[in-house]
Amino acid sequence: MPTRRQILGTAGAMVAAPRVVGAQGAASRTLRFVPQADLAVVDPVFNTATVTLTHGFMVFDTLYGLDADYNLHPQMVEGHVVEDEGRIWTLTLREGLRFHDGEPVRGRDAVASIRRWAARDMFGAELIAATDELTAPTDRTIRFRLKRPFPLLPRALGKVTAAMPAIMPERLASTDPSRPVAEMIGSGPFRFEARERVSGARVVYSKFDGYVPRATGTASRSAGPKIAHMDRIEWHILPDPATAAAALQQGEVDWLEYAPNDLLPVLRRSRNATVKITEDSSISVLRFNHLHPPFNNPAIRRAMLGALDQSAYMTAAFSDDRSLWRTDVGVFLPNTPMANEEGIGVLRGPRDMEKVKRDLAAAGYRGEKVVVLQPMDFAFLKAMGEVAVDMFRRAGMNAEAYAADWGTIVQRRGSRNPPESGGWNVFISGFSAAGLLDPVANLGLRANGSGAWFGWPDSPALERLRQEWMAAPDTAAQQAKAREIQAQFWQDVPYLPLGEYFRVIAHQRNLVDIPVGLSTFTGVRRV
Repeated sequence: MPTRRQILGTAGAMVAAPRVVGAQGAASRTLRFVPQADLAVVDPVFNTATVTLTHGFMVFDTLYGLDADYNLHPQMVEGHVVEDEGRIWTLTLREGLRFHDGEPVRGRDAVASIRRWAARDMFGAELIAATDELTAPTDRTIRFRLKRPFPLLPRALGKVTAAMPAIMPERLASTDPSRPVAEMIGSGPFRFEARERVSGARVVYSKFDGYVPRATGTASRSAGPKIAHMDRIEWHILPDPATAAAALQQGEVDWLEYAPNDLLPVLRRSRNATVKITEDSSISVLRFNHLHPPFNNPAIRRAMLGALDQSAYMTAAFSDDRSLWRTDVGVFLPNTPMANEEGIGVLRGPRDMEKVKRDLAAAGYRGEKVVVLQPMDFAFLKAMGEVAVDMFRRAGMNAEAYAADWGTIVQRRGSRNPPESGGWNVFISGFSAAGLLDPVANLGLRANGSGAWFGWPDSPALERLRQEWMAAPDTAAQQAKAREIQAQFWQDVPYLPLGEYFRVIAHQRNLVDIPVGLSTFTGVRRV
């Protein structure tokens, strides 16, 4: 990763904000947080939205945890024993683990949770496909009897990207994977206060006094001791960036998950606010619907590579400050072992829209409508949606935006209906750094048709290469296979990578020890 530079800028005007009810005079052990969007779905196994994942890591815990350097550590498990040349894994749960309803966490809870998660997650599906038998021999043990060695088992059970391998009570984990769970009963450091939730306005959590942190290790991402210093976490839904920035300046909220780029100079000048470029990054993606015209045609998807200008998307969403983003981004996270330049030249050089039009015509585009899902309450996705509509139109396509709130977009993108019947052609989202380290965790790379992420690409070649990557004997062999995967990616184009960006947060100066990675609330305290 490049050295992060301090954000520079000049002062600008600040828009006055309405007061956040109940924020002023709140106890010092209450933290008021402005998330990137409203929490539309609360089940972190059922839904892949980042805001749902953030919620999930407050309420639930995972068997393994990932640190800032992407190393795995036991989290809910005390440890594991591997036998029979890697074919038998026995995991032992830590003592003292309890759910929010007071019940102990048992091995059978974990088994049911793993099975439900694996039915919705591509990494989990790989683990279950390699498993002959998954059992809970005792209340504190979980046993995998594998068909073949699967050394990535802790990585699967400790992933910090969607879908979350959340451990929940067996009665909830027995819910049909095609439906969200009805209750939020986890074993994480915070309780979900469902009665205080106001859709579009507020989400509330309280400290779970029965949570037992790990006794050893260093707190980092989802690993190590999770110490909750705050008694209450309030999410205040403020979709207007200027309103959120003003609320922070006036001391009505404590932390903005995404600081508005056009107001960064003002926030930096604020006496009470701190602005930070985080060390973690994400890659924005434009996802095609592979089920319906025009993007069920791979030649039409490939033609759009010639129209893609990553810098246009990044500038629109994150300003022209190049310390906040980068281009020349392919399948894998830049500057990590699997990242490579195979085929990246397709993104370089001037964009020739006349050639794109000819390529589209040759591919068979006949003026079909392109419906772009555009969330109006998610500032940077809204901006990138505008760039996408403009890109399609300049390429001669019949594009229009479907504008709605993020919750509605999240629901609509799950529809497999034709666009004219409540479906869609394109939406824009993002994958966090931890999900782009390899082809197994990359949510958008799975191409097994109906089992894939929204958009449902079907590419036997990509699926075969993913399997071959998992079977590679060493890093060098994995890197060679990663180059083949990226080459195939440009042929199949399951999505367009729009660029890498670094999240900028803003918070009250008296708030310290905000962890790296996904917004988490353990370790955070006031001074």
